[in-house]
Amino acid sequence: MTETELMNAGELHYFDDEEINALSYRAQELLEQYNNTAANDEGTRTEILKKLLGRIDGWCAVKPPFRCDYGKFIEIGDGTFLNYDCIILDACKVRIGKHVMIGPRTCIYSATHPIYAPVRTAGYDISKPVTICDNAWLGGNVVVNPGVTIGEGSVIGSGSVVMKDIPANVIAAGNPCRVIREITEEDKNYWETKREQYLNSRENDSYRAE
Repeated sequence: MTETELMNAGELHYFDDEEINALSYRAQELLEQYNNTAANDEGTRTEILKKLLGRIDGWCAVKPPFRCDYGKFIEIGDGTFLNYDCIILDACKVRIGKHVMIGPRTCIYSATHPIYAPVRTAGYDISKPVTICDNAWLGGNVVVNPGVTIGEGSVIGSGSVVMKDIPANVIAAGNPCRVIREITEEDKNYWETKREQYLNSRENDSYRAE
C-alpha cells in the first residue's frame, strides 16, 4: 500500500510523502480560490467544491473561509450547510450526511498521532474515519474527534468536544460531550405546532395583503 492508502485506511503511515504532499498542495490552491470568491458567485463555488471534495450529493453550502487537508476524502450529502470558519482534517474519510447543519468554527478531525512520543516525533501519523449522519445539527465551535460517529437527527450543543460516538435522536453537549436527553414525541409535537402557526400566519398575511 502507498502512504496515502495507509493514511486513508486508518493505518500508521509516514506523513512526509510526495503523493500526500501533492494532494495537500492541490487542496490549498483550490481553497485559496474558494475562499476568495464573491459572496453571490454560487456557481464558481460549486464548481470548486466539485473539484475539491471527494463527493457531493446534490446541493450543499459551505460558507468561506473553509479549510481542509486534502478535500478528496470528504463526502457531503444533499441539503447540508457548513457555516463560516469550519475546518476538516480529512486524512481519513469524513462522511457528512444529508440535511446536516454545522455551526461556525466547528472542527472535524480524522487525523491523530501515536501516543508514544518517539514514534510520533519520527514523523508517523494515524487517522480514524468520522461520520456525521443525516439530519444532525452541530452548534458553533464543536470539536469532533477522530473515529467518532454522530447519529441521525442528533443535536450537539455549541462548544462541545465529541470524543465518543453519539447515538441517534438525542441532545448532547459538554466537554467531554455527553447525552443529555432523547429527542421525544413532545419535541416533535411542539415544533410541528410552531410550524403550523407560522404557516397559518403567513396565509393570513397574504390574505390581508390582497
